[in-house]
Amino acid sequence: MTKRIFTYGALTAAAIALATPALAQGIQIGKDGIRLVPNEQTQERDYRDRDHRGHDSRAERDEVSEREAVRIARRQGVRDVDSITKTRRSYRIAGIDRRGDDIRVDIDRRSGEVLSVR
Repeated sequence: MTKRIFTYGALTAAAIALATPALAQGIQIGKDGIRLVPNEQTQERDYRDRDHRGHDSRAERDEVSEREAVRIARRQGVRDVDSITKTRRSYRIAGIDRRGDDIRVDIDRRSGEVLSVR
């Protein structure tokens, strides 16, 4: 009897240990559908805009970078980026969406707000 309880306990502990990494992931819902995001990528996003002292570098420079503008445009449906035009107040990201149609996204440089999608 004791041997059976020990065996079940060991199996339960092994099952919990193996199931833990499966729980460490996020879900991202976008225009392309639902996809699973590993936990490492979600943590990386939190620290991406921080400098070596842990300060938020975007708050200090007070402007959206081209890289961030492309990420915002991808969330609006841009699959392949053809060109990035930087104007005084905005970024214009031109590209192709998932259906192969041309798409253009205008993004405010200071706030990162999407101004238009055409």
